[in-house]
Amino acid sequence: MKNIKAIIFDAYGTLFDVNSAAEICKDKIGDRWEPFANFWRTTQLEYTWLRSLMRRHKDFWQITEDSLDKSMKAFSIDPKMKNELLNLYTTLSTYKEVPETLKILKEKKFKLAILSNGTPSLLNQLIKSNNLDNLFDDLFSIEDVKIYKPDPKVYDIPIKKYQIEKNEVAFLSANTWDVSGGGNYGYNSIWVNRNKNIFDKLDYTPNFEIRDLSKLIDII
Repeated sequence: MKNIKAIIFDAYGTLFDVNSAAEICKDKIGDRWEPFANFWRTTQLEYTWLRSLMRRHKDFWQITEDSLDKSMKAFSIDPKMKNELLNLYTTLSTYKEVPETLKILKEKKFKLAILSNGTPSLLNQLIKSNNLDNLFDDLFSIEDVKIYKPDPKVYDIPIKKYQIEKNEVAFLSANTWDVSGGGNYGYNSIWVNRNKNIFDKLDYTPNFEIRDLSKLIDII
């Protein structure tokens, strides 16, 4: 991949393990912790898309709380656990290869950024809790445009800041709809397929498919 000036990452599910909050509480939740975590994440994403379509914006923290409320009811989780689960979302763990991969890319002088549905406050908390403070040039949030991915306005945010061409960006996400959103916008999109999933049919084929972030070093 040539002429790449900026590498932009999705946050949730790409850098940070969205299931790690529920996993920490698995002793209290029991065997249901994984389906509960997946239901919470799916509901969270559905709410971002529906609110974008309705033009009824709420920030990502509010959506995370709303989707947690529904998920806890669906799985009959003790309501007293709500604050514990919600607060854990501010300290999600990275996937194990992420810190070292980011350090290598930083040493190669790439501009590194996050482009996320998350609020600036949430993103800063995640970066600090995982000791990644000095690795990113920018943390871009959809709050700048008040609409969620995969709206093209979101992918336009880094381009306006960096004043570079779309094809000078490598964009990585674990979410196929996000890969397609960035790719259809004009990015070189790379799918981080950690779980051997099938790519959605959204009129886009990723430039590359990798199993985890460490494989990015071989293609960038």
